[in-house]
Amino acid sequence: MNKEACRENKENTRERLILVGAALGTQEACDASLSELEELCNTAGADCVGRLIQSRERFSPATYIGKGKLEELQAMILGLAADGIVCDDELSPAQLKNLNDMLSCKVLDRTLLILDIFAERASTSEGKLQVELAQLRYRASRLTGLGTSLSRQGGGIGTRGPGEKQLEVDRRVIHQRIGVLKEELLKVAKNRAVQRSKRKNGELPLAAIVGYTNAGKSTLLNELTGADIYAQNQLFATLDPTTRKLLLPNKQEILLTDTVGFIHKLSHHLIEAFRSTLEEAKYADIIIHVVDSASPDAELHMQVVYNTLKELHIMDKPVITVFNKADLEEADRMLKDCKAECQIYLSAKTGQGFDALFHAIQEMLLMDSIYIEKTLPFAKASLLARVRREGQLIKEEYRENGIYIEAYVPRKLLAFM
Repeated sequence: MNKEACRENKENTRERLILVGAALGTQEACDASLSELEELCNTAGADCVGRLIQSRERFSPATYIGKGKLEELQAMILGLAADGIVCDDELSPAQLKNLNDMLSCKVLDRTLLILDIFAERASTSEGKLQVELAQLRYRASRLTGLGTSLSRQGGGIGTRGPGEKQLEVDRRVIHQRIGVLKEELLKVAKNRAVQRSKRKNGELPLAAIVGYTNAGKSTLLNELTGADIYAQNQLFATLDPTTRKLLLPNKQEILLTDTVGFIHKLSHHLIEAFRSTLEEAKYADIIIHVVDSASPDAELHMQVVYNTLKELHIMDKPVITVFNKADLEEADRMLKDCKAECQIYLSAKTGQGFDALFHAIQEMLLMDSIYIEKTLPFAKASLLARVRREGQLIKEEYRENGIYIEAYVPRKLLAFM
């Protein structure tokens, strides 16, 4: 079967899903969250054929939404010929089981949908390990109560054995595999630490690009450094971190690292699994926070990013907030980020605002630098290359007693001079 036939076959087999949300806050906020959930469904290869929202003070512990809405949902599933539903929040094991029993169709939640997208997008061995770990943790917490589907129906004597045994076998197999994956990821984390130490020994400053998914992080890295990583207008286009070197206008070199995008209601399973990847930002000298200024939910996206950084204990870094997509008519020029040291409007696609970003990075690096006027002995001439690479060389003059320089240099370089 050729590629066109495969693509046509995939389009014809797209699942039809109904979005379900419980509005604990405003109806507008829930509707916006469902719009994002619809984007996730499209990314995963499904069509959204309907929406159902119920305003509640809290989730129903048994079925997520109330009994009346469940009857309405059953009618929608039949009327729209839907294959299943997607709930906008992570369902508990009891909620998942009860909805499956009552609706007799596929039941997904936001976490499972994101995990499915991650499983498709993961390309490196580390990414695949992280996704599998998150999936198994999700499954392990939902094995309880599945005994009836693994055993003979009914109750009383003679009905417990096979189901309970199979449940325990499944649980044991999953936890054994989780242990193996943790060991593999620990090795990867150690390898990443070695790579990080080598970069640190190279003494190049590191800037981590973070932001909400689809804000334009990968496009920015591509345009700034000439990298060729996958960048598309879709959620979670890239999962694996990429590091590239950037030469600033003042000839100083820095490293730029792209990270996996954040999203509203990001499951703890995903944060834990991708912790080693996300923690690249923890060792950065600067955080470049990319915001989609054309999104009507930009304020919420900024809050989600800062909440995730706080959960990862990455709140002590200087931040440059980049309001991306400034070339679009929908871009909001009134956006502000009070938590950032610097704010810039730019377009990663057209290059508009890049000069301002370069200047901001240079100024921020200078904040951790010291101005010196010093004569280096000729025996230390090799330090000039490091001054040019890591700092800003203003003046260089060869004299009888050595090389006179005026420069801004990182504090850590002073020990070698």
